[in-house]
Amino acid sequence: MTSRRTIVKPPALRSGATLAVVSPASTPKPELVHQGISQLHALGYRTVLGEHALDRGPLYYAGTLEHRLADLHAAFADLTIDGILCTRGGWGSAELLPYLDTALIRAHPKVFIGYSDHTALHSWLHTEANLVAFHGPMVAADFARQDGVDLPSWQHSVESMGSWSLGLETGLRVLRTGVAEGNLQGGCLAILAESLGTPYAPEIKDSILFLEDIGTKPYQWDRMLLHLRYAGVLDGVRGIVFGDMGQCVTAAEHEYLECAILHSLHNFDGPIAIGLRSGHVSGPNITLPLGIPVKLDLAEPGNPQMHFLEAAVTV
Repeated sequence: MTSRRTIVKPPALRSGATLAVVSPASTPKPELVHQGISQLHALGYRTVLGEHALDRGPLYYAGTLEHRLADLHAAFADLTIDGILCTRGGWGSAELLPYLDTALIRAHPKVFIGYSDHTALHSWLHTEANLVAFHGPMVAADFARQDGVDLPSWQHSVESMGSWSLGLETGLRVLRTGVAEGNLQGGCLAILAESLGTPYAPEIKDSILFLEDIGTKPYQWDRMLLHLRYAGVLDGVRGIVFGDMGQCVTAAEHEYLECAILHSLHNFDGPIAIGLRSGHVSGPNITLPLGIPVKLDLAEPGNPQMHFLEAAVTV
């Protein structure tokens, strides 16, 4: 059984829920934001665009640190906002961490959805607010794309109250057989690796660890996984699930990448899967609730399953 901390589940998103659209990291393309917002409206949601969500600069940021922080705090504080959805990733979320209002966010738990650079915020929400966060599709990156969102996993994660499962339909494949249970944690490997040695390193004891990235070659996966091993991070991990890797290597390089991963994890005893289509993907993006207990069942190579043992939201 998993070692449990008290987790806070945000209220479920219902039909007509209002989503704040914010940019804690890099500047999005306005036309893609508006396309994504149109798709959210078609799904029955209302939206409120953050005051600085379309800001350009300084540098690659969507506004100054103060402006990005203000938009995020305003989204949590506003009682008319039911959930918070990021426009895109890039770089910038980690700058906000020392200035986040812990008391405010704890007092107003909400569905918070993003990936990539927002792994920094997901880790902070877990460690500082005990809040379930959601590694899932973003407005400009995914809702703006045709078939950019996996609706069943979105609905199970942020709307429904039951347990559910992911399997072969998600691209999941077995690299090492076995069965393990733990709280799902993780996100973008580069962001997790760069947080080690800082006050914002993730807490992933007794976890099933999900890892994905973009533009990361086999030797870089090997190097960062070695970093996690040497830092002792993998000591508390019970199983590992990797993303689909299509944004990291070509189809011809997949086998080489898998060999590099297994080489780096030769001393890791837990089950390992690969191919889960969540995060940096070209197909429908799967939503994963982080902090929820899951069972990773890779006992049968032809039937990989990840079972979510609890709902991620409350009524």
